[in-house]
Amino acid sequence: MSLHRYRFRSVWHVCASPAAVYDVLSDIANYPKWWPEVRSATKIDDESGVLICRSFLPFDLVVQVRHSIANQQAGLLRATLSGDLEGFASWEITGRDGGTDLVFDQEVVVNKPLLRRLVLIAKPFFRGNHDLMMRGGLKGLKQVLADRAASES
Repeated sequence: MSLHRYRFRSVWHVCASPAAVYDVLSDIANYPKWWPEVRSATKIDDESGVLICRSFLPFDLVVQVRHSIANQQAGLLRATLSGDLEGFASWEITGRDGGTDLVFDQEVVVNKPLLRRLVLIAKPFFRGNHDLMMRGGLKGLKQVLADRAASES
């Protein structure tokens, strides 16, 4: 495996229906409203956009995201990524115990020159940075889902 290739997997559980979770996750343009580490999202068209992400470490990742699978019935979302990261990210959304399990998988190659140069000394920090980003995402997702449920009550 290349020094510049990363694989990430996160498993979350939220107290909301799969349909509600799918609605939030499929709307890439609104990620900055609930995911603090997604600093901005610019919609290109109905299937793609550009995200700027920054977690703890002091660098931005600029990534073009394009839906390649968007199947609500199957609970699958997958996007191809290009730019500072190249590869894919996917969500598997499954109802369980009155809530929803989510599995996030990502496999990318880092293209950003600074990160490529620092890989030998900083790879553990990059992984930690990703973990912090995912914690922020889970917290934000739970909050946006709770707010939606409260407004529907």
